[in-house]
Amino acid sequence: MEGEHFFTKDIFTVTDVMKQDFSQHGYILIRNILDKEELDKLEVALNKDDGIRKHGFSVADGEGRNSKLCLWNHPGTDISGMVGRSEKVAGTAESLLGGEVYHYHTKLMMKEAFTGGKHVWHQDYGYWYKNGCLFPDMLTVFIAIDRCDRSNGCLQILDGSHKCGRIEHIMVGGQTGADTERVDQLKKVLKLRHVEMNPGDALFFHSNLLHSSNINNSSFRRWAFLIAYNKATNDPVIKHHCPQYTPLDKVPNSAIRECTNFTDFTGKDFMDPSQDKTIKCDKAEVNEK
Repeated sequence: MEGEHFFTKDIFTVTDVMKQDFSQHGYILIRNILDKEELDKLEVALNKDDGIRKHGFSVADGEGRNSKLCLWNHPGTDISGMVGRSEKVAGTAESLLGGEVYHYHTKLMMKEAFTGGKHVWHQDYGYWYKNGCLFPDMLTVFIAIDRCDRSNGCLQILDGSHKCGRIEHIMVGGQTGADTERVDQLKKVLKLRHVEMNPGDALFFHSNLLHSSNINNSSFRRWAFLIAYNKATNDPVIKHHCPQYTPLDKVPNSAIRECTNFTDFTGKDFMDPSQDKTIKCDKAEVNEK
């Protein structure tokens, strides 16, 4: 796959080639950014019944299925926060965006086996534009918790679509989606890629990159851990459900292995879906597992 790179412990740096790939394609894929030990620790915090997933809610995909997620505004001091604050994740985001970043939000996306809904074609900046972010100086890091492939609804992207600028977004089901006519035209001139990932792989992608994912009809769940960063100079002009500029206290990569906090989520500020204008959530399905 274009833009594919590999994480090498202790000697990893963001190279000029990586920056060029991000500029040209709108993404880079870094294999094995989290190793098995780090991933196992992260899943403890995500998967506990009284942990992060208890803050989840369901969003309709417009075709009778739901996508489940939970979202929080500040990284905190637990293991999930260490991942979002680590040099290999946050530091890479800074190198790709060309300056200081802060944590905009993190979310756990849960496509359960046989039932997981789709995510319509959209740009993240299609959401974040409405939040008062004046520039698309933002990116998302999609870290695979489970194997992601075509059978369980892996991410699909239009290579280079970040160069087309922001597309008008409208409500599609319970989600905000890009104008379908414009997306269809772009599909004729840009390469559609299915981003198949192993657990621990990370896709860093620009906020204007068009992406979507299909339903999960397989017998395997597809969970993903997504961290969004905003450039410090792009402080939103509207106060909304995600934070204004908040300095990010980065930590060395070793902090992930050293962290023993799996249950104290103080300060993370989990999102109330009723406060987000870019989604529609059935209140009866909030906290559905």
